[in-house]
Amino acid sequence: MAKKDQEKKRFEEALEQLEKVVERLESGELSLEESLAAFEEGVRLVKFCNQKLTEVEKKIELLVKDKDGKLQLRPLEDAGDEEPE
Repeated sequence: MAKKDQEKKRFEEALEQLEKVVERLESGELSLEESLAAFEEGVRLVKFCNQKLTEVEKKIELLVKDKDGKLQLRPLEDAGDEEPE
């Protein structure tokens, strides 16, 4: 399996696990200790998912028009430096 596929799968798995943690916490059936452990696991999963989203965001390129009206690809960071026309 390609690295991108593995990373995507890991992100999706982490997101699914996070949803299950939230469901368990919302059920109200956990003891205080179990709730704390589930919360800690949820925080770990949120950090992982945020890290992956940040990595992906940095790779995104925006399609923008230059002064002549031609479309060009620019890295996301560069696109924020210019004022829209």
